[in-house]
This record gives sequence, structure tokens and C-alpha cells, in this order.
Amino acid sequence: MSRPFSLRPSTVVRRAKRIWRQYGIFWLGAIAVGLVAVLYARLIDWGYNEFRIVQQRHVWAPLIITPAVAALAVWLTRRFFRGAEGSGIPQVIATLHSKTGEYGTRLLSFRILFGKIAVSFLAILGGFTIGREGPTVQVGAALMFNLRRLYPRSNTLIERQLVLAGAAAGLSAAFNTPLAGIVFAIEELTRSFEARASGVLITAIIIAGVIALGLNGNYTYFGTIQIGVHFPDLLAVAVLLTAIVTGIAGGVFGWLLLNTARWIPAPLRQLHGERPVAFAALCGFTIAVVGLISGGTTFGSGYAEARGLLDGHEQLSVFYPFLKMISMIGSYLPGIPGGIFAPSLSIGAGFGNLLHMVFGSMQLPMLIALAMVGYLAAVTQSPITSFVIVMEMIDGHALVISLMATALIASRVSRFFAPPLYESLAERYMAPLPQPAPAPVPEVPEVEVPSNDASEGEASLEQTHEVVAAEVDASGLTQAGAEAESEAQARIDADAPKPSAEPVNSEPSGKKDTDAPHQ
Repeated sequence: MSRPFSLRPSTVVRRAKRIWRQYGIFWLGAIAVGLVAVLYARLIDWGYNEFRIVQQRHVWAPLIITPAVAALAVWLTRRFFRGAEGSGIPQVIATLHSKTGEYGTRLLSFRILFGKIAVSFLAILGGFTIGREGPTVQVGAALMFNLRRLYPRSNTLIERQLVLAGAAAGLSAAFNTPLAGIVFAIEELTRSFEARASGVLITAIIIAGVIALGLNGNYTYFGTIQIGVHFPDLLAVAVLLTAIVTGIAGGVFGWLLLNTARWIPAPLRQLHGERPVAFAALCGFTIAVVGLISGGTTFGSGYAEARGLLDGHEQLSVFYPFLKMISMIGSYLPGIPGGIFAPSLSIGAGFGNLLHMVFGSMQLPMLIALAMVGYLAAVTQSPITSFVIVMEMIDGHALVISLMATALIASRVSRFFAPPLYESLAERYMAPLPQPAPAPVPEVPEVEVPSNDASEGEASLEQTHEVVAAEVDASGLTQAGAEAESEAQARIDADAPKPSAEPVNSEPSGKKDTDAPHQ
């Protein structure tokens, strides 16, 4: 027989606490992620609009504003917000694939959360080519990770589930793409699917998505493209060529970001290492010059340009994707917080516009959709996430097979040039954490030697000293290790047996050299 349900106050309280820990904390975190994602998106949009107003009124203003903002952003990031640089997705991957508690404390703290939002907002005020989707992933993961304090006995499993759910919910709320959030968590963040985390993950994504829909309304990120019933005869050729072109372009972009030492001139590398703020100002000046050459189209994330191409309201130069890539690289070399999803989609749209010169009989929105998914898949090397994101953003269910094929081919082509970008960047955050101060060197056991054999005692003492010194040297300690070695030497010298003038008839104690510490 089943146990009858008890209505005693103590039982009700225990059940309520258990339900709160199982569901309530995750729901609370998902609501917070949805709210922050929407407010962050509005903040970034407002900041870029302000920059555009100034840039349109004063065409040469970016030559001053952008370098100044770059210098300030890099100084703030290096001085106060180490770990907030770049997209934010590599930091989440590093946390999930390492000791979640230790790395999360360093890369997903409230300080990093605030710095990510504040400095990326400052960067968009300067017209940098950054997106908000990657930062939203790190912000969502940070929000959920810090809820671990609400658990009386938090553990690694709970922390990992919180980080994963927060990151996926952040992407879902940023793009309004719930399916992409689930696939992104499986394919990019964990490379696996844990059955016990599936319910938590999906629930968090749904709640964050509902919050975003409630504040923004039901919308598709890039609108809805109209695809006819009959596909063009050259669709297969277009898919193949688009995948190859975008795969090469995305692979080259990944190679440039991961191999800066091979193509950046030595004086600039030295400037970056010794004076990073000055290097950032130089990158900002380059971005401003490229923006002036492009007529202002390369500033910002590129969302407006991609949306304009899809709607047929925008006419861009055939050089747009290449200029946008230069601006995008210049935005990431200094280490300014910002994402690469939206700029990658914009660059892909530019390649679709370029390929329309070859496939003039095909609909431009179709080519743009194929090129967007191809370039994003080439940069991230996550083809399933890429085609699901683009499919949801353009409501392009009729193009599912074509988008999937383009993403898979482009991702494979990109791999010839560079490894997966996010995983490679995450490895740089997986370096060993700073170790705590070393424990004091243990007391050297006293070596008893017959006083009538002073030479043998001195030899044994010298061997003991060599073993202790080898231990200290092998531990890799610096100044603290040297001081510990000096103290050990002083103790050894104090314990050294003194030769006696008169023989002492004492028997050896039987203690062996094995009592001394050994490596």
C-alpha cells in the first residue's frame, strides 16, 4: 500500500523545500535570464542607434570615437573584468569541461556578468562589429551558476546543470529560437546529451523564451522569407558552391583568430604585448577607416544590413563581406567583450548577395539564407546548431534540407583550415588555476649517527639535504620555495652531529636513511 499523504506542517514544509530545490530555483533563474536577455538586447540596440545618429551627422567622428572607446574598453576589461573578453561561449565551455565550481567562480561571477554587459555596451557605442548573442550566453550561465548558493548542499552536478541551462536559455532568449537553444547545448556546449539534465534544460529554455515573447511579442529575428513551391533547377549547384565559398571564408576567419602570431607583424605583436591599450586604439582606428570606406555599413553587428538584404530594402557592395570580416577581426584582436553570431550572419548575407551575381535566376533571399547558414557553420563548426538557428530566424522550414546540406558541407570545408573556434579558445581558459600557497616543508627527521664515525654522519646528512632540496626544486616554487629551502637548511645544520673528542660507547639506534623524505 502507498503511504498516505500527510498534512502535518513539518511534512508540508519538507515537501515544499524539496520542490523549491528541484524546480523553483531553476524557474527563478530562467525568468531572470529571460528578463536580462531582453533588457540587454534593448540596451545594445539603443547604444548602436546613438552611435549611428552621431556617425550620420558627423561622418568623421568615428575616427576619434572608435579608437577612444577601444582604448577605454580594453583598459576596463584588463583592469577589472578579466574573463569577460570575447564572445563568452568559450568561457562557458571551459567551465563545463573542467571543475565547474572553481572555473565558474572565476569566469561566471557577478563581476564578470556586470563587466560583460557594461563593456560590450561601451563597445557598441563606439561602432564595433560585435554581437550580443554570445555575451547573453555567458550572462545567462553566470546568472544561473550563482543560484547555487540557494542550495544547502550544492555539488558539481547541480552547478553543471545550472550553467548549461542558463547558457542555453540565454541563446534562446537572445534569438527567440528555443529549438536552437536545445541543440546548441547538446552540440556545442557539452557534445553529449544527459537524460537527467534534459528536463531542466528544456524547462529553462521554455521559461526564458516565454519571458522574451511576453516583452518583445511573437517575432522572427530576420523576418519571414517567401519561398515558392517550386525550387530552381540549380539549387543543388547553388548549395554546393555556397557551402564551399562560405566554408573557405569561415575557415580563413577562424585561422586568423587562432594564429595571430603567424600573420600579425612583429612590431604589432610587441605593441599588443607591451601596450595593449595603444594596440586597441590602433584597431579602433582601423575599424573606423573601414567603416568610412564602406559608407558606415560595417559598423555594429550587421543585423540591419542582413535584414535589409532579406527584405530587399538594402543594396550592398560586393566588397561588403570582406570589409565586414576586417572590421570583425579588428574588433576581436584587442579582447573586447562581444559575440560573433550576428556579425557572422551578416557576413554570410553579404556572400549570398555576392553569389547572386552567379545565380541571377534564383531568389536573393534563398541565396542569403544558404550563405548565412554556411558561414555561421564554418565559423562555429556546429552545423546542426547553425541550420536550426537560421531556420528559426527566417521561418524557413521549406529550406530545411538545403540549409542542412549547406551547413554540413561548409563545416567540413572549414575544418581544413582551422579546428573548431570555440573549443580552441576554451582550451586557453582551461589552463591550471593558480595554486594556493604551498604547505610548509615538513620537519626533517633527526638522523642518529654514532658519534665515533663523524664522516659517515656527515655523508648521511648531506644525502638528506639533497633529497629535501630536490623536493623543493621539483615543486616549481618561486620565492616562497626558496625561503622554505633556507629554513630546511637551517634546521639540518642545527641538527647536525658534532664530532666528539672522546669516543662514546653507544650503539647505533638502528634508524635507516629511509626515514628521510624522498621524492
